[in-house]
Amino acid sequence: MAYLVRILPRAQRDLDAIYAAINAEHSDAAFRWFDGLERAVFTLEEIAERCPVTPEDASLRHLLYGKKPHVYRVIYRVVENQNEVHTLHIRHGARQAFKADDLT
Repeated sequence: MAYLVRILPRAQRDLDAIYAAINAEHSDAAFRWFDGLERAVFTLEEIAERCPVTPEDASLRHLLYGKKPHVYRVIYRVVENQNEVHTLHIRHGARQAFKADDLT
């Protein structure tokens, strides 16, 4: 089943901050890594349930992207009745567990 992947405002702010933090505008390697992150998010349109549920909330899933120590977590929700994936938050994997406030 194909899903529409939506990047919600919080996740878009996260992407913008990551892009700036890694200086992707001025580094080819950083831009390729960032492009890979975005492409990985959109692979959820094919098999959204392939990623594990988050330890913080069983209604959410997370896609891991990158290699240690630079692993990022893409937190998302599968909305079955709308055939959509809502990307909620993107954070570095080494950060503490997220809270509900982190998703707004």
